[in-house]
Parts: sequence; C-alpha cells; structure tokens
Amino acid sequence: MGYVAVKGGTRAIEQSLKRIQYERLRRGKVLDVEAIEAGMRGLIDQVMSESSLYSEELAALAIKQAEGNPEEAVFLLRAYRSTLPRKHYSRTVRSEEMRVERRISASFKDIPGGQVLGASTDYSHRLLDFDLLDETEETIAKWLQAFNLEEEAEVQKSAETQSGRFPKVLDYLRKEGLVADCPFDPTEPDDVTRTSLTFPASRSEKLQILTRGQTGAVTSLAYAVIRGYGMVHPTVGELRVGQIPVYVNSPLHPSDEEEESYFIGDIKVTEVEMLVPATVEKENGKKQLSLDFGYGLCYGQNETKAIAMSILDKSLEKGDKTIPTQNEEFVLYHIDSVESTGFISHLKMPHYVTFQSKLNDVRKTRKN
Repeated sequence: MGYVAVKGGTRAIEQSLKRIQYERLRRGKVLDVEAIEAGMRGLIDQVMSESSLYSEELAALAIKQAEGNPEEAVFLLRAYRSTLPRKHYSRTVRSEEMRVERRISASFKDIPGGQVLGASTDYSHRLLDFDLLDETEETIAKWLQAFNLEEEAEVQKSAETQSGRFPKVLDYLRKEGLVADCPFDPTEPDDVTRTSLTFPASRSEKLQILTRGQTGAVTSLAYAVIRGYGMVHPTVGELRVGQIPVYVNSPLHPSDEEEESYFIGDIKVTEVEMLVPATVEKENGKKQLSLDFGYGLCYGQNETKAIAMSILDKSLEKGDKTIPTQNEEFVLYHIDSVESTGFISHLKMPHYVTFQSKLNDVRKTRKN
C-alpha cells in the first residue's frame, strides 16, 4: 500500500503546491506531451512497465506532471489505473506471433531467420552528441525522408523481414531434448492488482510483480544473483522486441474459439528467454548436465529489466530462503517502486509523538 501525506495546515499545503507549479514553469517553457511521447521513449516504456498500464500518451502526461521523476510518474499512473473499470480480459497472447523489430541471441552466432539488431544503444560509443543542441524540425524531416527511402528498399528485398515473424531459438534446443518442454497450463492466473500478494506466491504472481517492479531494483538484485547469490553465469538464449497482437472474446457471444475473438490492437513488449546450466539427477544416481531457462517480459523496449527479470525468475524458482535473491518475500516485497518510494518518503511526514517517546528514553538513560 503506497503512503500518501495526510492533509493538515491547508494554507501551507496550498502554498507548497503553488511553489512546485512555479518551479515547473519558472523558465517560461512548456513541455508538450506529444514532444515527451516522441523524444523520451525509454522513460515512457519504463513508466508503463512499472505502472502496469499500456498508454504512451498517459505515461507522457504523468512524466510531465512529475517533472521527469519516474517514481512519481509511476505513482500517478497507478493511481489513475485504479479508477478504470475492468471490462474485459484478453485472450492469452502468444509471443510467437510477435512482429519482431529487434531479435538477438548471445548463445548462438547463427540463428534461424538471423540476428536483427534493430534499435539499440548497445553498439554506440556512448559519447555525448553535441549536434543535438542544434537539431531542428527541418533537419529531422530531411533525415527521416532519406531513412524511409532506404528502409523501403530494404523491406522489398526480404519477404521474411516484411512479415516480421521468426521462430523461437529455444524451440531448436527443445527438439534436441536439451531444454524441457513447457506444457500449456490452462489455470487462470492470479491478478496482483486485485488481490494482495500471498506466500508461497504462484508463478503468475511472481512474474507480475517482477514485470511491474522498479527497474533499478530488479536490475540490482539480478546483478547480485550473478555475482554469487545462487546462480552461475546465465546466457541470453533469445531477446526479442516487437509488437504482439491482443484479442478479446466477443462480449455478446463468449466462445473459446479463436475465430470468434476481436482484435483490439498491438502492444510493444520485450521478451527474454535466459539459458542457465543445470544438473539433473537420473534414476541410476548419475548426474547429467542440462539447460534450464528463466523468463522475462515487459512493456515497451525495456531490455535490461526484461533480462534482469528472467534471472530473478529462475533464482526464485530455487526457493532457498537463506539466500536473499532466492527468498520470494525478500525480493517481491522490496522491488515495487510505489511501495518502497512511499515508505521511504513517509519518513518526511510528522513523527512528533513517536520521536518524543524515543527522545525521552534517551534522556532517561543519560540521567542514569
């Protein structure tokens, strides 16, 4: 439960709110929501993921209102999300149907369909581009025109790239029996936005908490896993970014038949399947090396978080509570941005009574 300040001292609070409005506007410039949506793609994807609400426009609005503070933007968007009616549940989305924009594997050099580098800063020098200081709409228009002409020529060369659909890398390992099959589980998933998290948590609860966890916290704990808290070095089997179609059943004629469903739009997601070496004991007592995997999926192009999520997914499966990164209560309770930021921020609120009690205890010990 997120902490919110209790109102008191109405005039002082009103003046504080005016002051924050002044700080946002004092330079006489207004950040257009469309400009934020167009130019802050990474931040928008992060906020949408942590808010569990897929809307680039509303994420941009929350970022504007929060003055770029991601924790505050997530708080705003989650608060808005809680007011929305839940009219439908979508059909199970299938990542095999993703129209891929980016697709790489760190496990194999050559994969069926090829590596698709897509949009990424991974291959840049991470140097400040001072040309952006003089960027104008005219220069952007010229660059886009040249890029679109080049892109059209490339698309015409490859029908496969046009479809954008690629086979899964892990399916080829499954055919060799090196990775276990994942049978379809028809069990209805738990919904952590409607019911409180309970322990032991189900797999669906774990994945939901991880995908809406604070990006930095999820990344930090995954890093701790790799550094020695219960897992050997994992390898990205496949990372893919792209659009996944979403369908809902007909509200008038409910049916499990896919042909009766309605297409309502696409969502952009990042999906990661992380390969992890594992040892399997056979019936004769011998041990056999195998491959296991962890799974991560987030809204938008959110690659670091999706990778970290897949690592924690596998780590939590081991369930050794003596290891912090395998303890589901430790991990799942501490990665939520609204919960953690709310609790830390509430320390700024009045604690006069409790502190005076502590202060009296300190004074008494000094007298003795």
